[in-house]
Amino acid sequence: MPSVRVARALRRRPTDAERHLWSIVRGNRFAGYKFRRQHPVGPYVLDFYCHNRRLVIEVDGSYHDDRRDAARDEWLT
Repeated sequence: MPSVRVARALRRRPTDAERHLWSIVRGNRFAGYKFRRQHPVGPYVLDFYCHNRRLVIEVDGSYHDDRRDAARDEWLT
């Protein structure tokens, strides 16, 4: 299970895409919803998470593993 320490480490080194998306959603600027970045949920760390809407946004790149992504997606739904 990922720890808060892992999530903090990921927040310190975001990808360019994560940095750009965070600049859009941070501070309730996206339709007034509050998003958390690199948020631990169960055995996963989610790129962006809006608790009020139970909405997850993952910024997948070429480094992601399709099989692991499918397992994560199934667990989250």
